Amino acid sequence: MKSNVLSRYRVMAYITAVWLLVFTVAIIAKYGFDTGDTMLISQIHGVLFIIYVIFAFDLGSKAKWPFGKLLWVLAAGCIPVASFFVEPKITREVRAQLATADADAAPAKA
Repeated sequence: MKSNVLSRYRVMAYITAVWLLVFTVAIIAKYGFDTGDTMLISQIHGVLFIIYVIFAFDLGSKAKWPFGKLLWVLAAGCIPVASFFVEPKITREVRAQLATADADAAPAKA
């Protein structure tokens, strides 16, 4: 697995999380205070979430995650602020996995 797979996931995790917060605020403003329209914000978030799902699935398949862990990571994209907590944990785990793979691939010096 290459580190750019992790980078793509990280970028989309943060972008999706921010847009989900924007969407949440827009929904509260629309229904709580009867202001504004959420159509454009919801469409942007929808497209970004689809990209997030693709990148998370790509990372999960390359990192050989069990299905439950993949669902946990995907669910983090649906819960406001969850991605801000899940992404650093996933990054640490995948970076450790990459470091182990790099160490195993490095030729032994004799």
